[in-house]
Amino acid sequence: MNNWQENPWMGVFAATLCPFHEDETLDKAGLRAYIRELAGVPGLKGLVPNGHTGEIMGLREKERTEVTRIVAEEVAKSGMRLKVISGVCGEGSLLAIDDALAAKQAGADGILLMPPHHWLRFGRSSAEAVGFIADVAEGADIDIVIHQYPAWTRAGYTLKEMLEMVKIPQVKCIKMGTRDMARWLWDYEQLKAARPDLSIITCHDEYLLPTLLEAGDGALIGFAGFAPKLMIELVHACLEGDLPRAKKAQETVAPLARLIYNFGEPSSGAHQRMKVAKWLLGEISSPVLRRPMRPLPEAEVQRLRDGLNALGMKTII
Repeated sequence: MNNWQENPWMGVFAATLCPFHEDETLDKAGLRAYIRELAGVPGLKGLVPNGHTGEIMGLREKERTEVTRIVAEEVAKSGMRLKVISGVCGEGSLLAIDDALAAKQAGADGILLMPPHHWLRFGRSSAEAVGFIADVAEGADIDIVIHQYPAWTRAGYTLKEMLEMVKIPQVKCIKMGTRDMARWLWDYEQLKAARPDLSIITCHDEYLLPTLLEAGDGALIGFAGFAPKLMIELVHACLEGDLPRAKKAQETVAPLARLIYNFGEPSSGAHQRMKVAKWLLGEISSPVLRRPMRPLPEAEVQRLRDGLNALGMKTII
């Protein structure tokens, strides 16, 4: 049993949603209300704004900083010991450094460092992959959660590359999103052997239970920004080795995951369904996503409404 309760980088981290007005401007009051309620949930270790769940790709650079500042302010007001980890996505080292420095100034305790997305098309060398993490660590000097992309993408990191990355002192955690269960336990064991204090957390919302039962120090998931108490129950049961309790929690999680993720992995469509569902429950101010996303068809909204009510989650819209 590891010391996940005491380790600030282990446990449940909620990737947060971001509400917008009808004209797509940032709904600051709505964001504050959502974060205020989320920050008050016992058992969370941190909030992660500006992730894919928070529509980082649709936010202007100044807005990313503003979102981080609002989240940091509301966490401070809550009195809860929560880390604020802001998503950083830059197509080059200098852009990512600038984004990380802005997040740091806005009150972030750390960053979730995504790979440059042009790698998805053109690929990269190992020197570039490891060098990118080192560049941001040196240029911003802020704690880093490495965002590991699925193994089938050209932006995912190899084990050899990650073993080099974790030698960088600012790297505290890996958000392991390989979605390759044949690699999951092996990568975990090898990284832990190289650096025992490293936190390795899952982002596999769609099959959270299997990953955590095999290995893992927690979860950084959008699902925790949607149903935090449920995610905390499931993840903590796994970390405590309580299989009956974990399976009982999974009985509630599984049908909700099917409703939101539609038997797929996290995606823009899943994040949209999550936001609309949260709005239907009256727990976020708006279902609006920024373009190029379009509103869900009314039939899909009704499917979500019916599904939530069937699960005992009473909608008010």
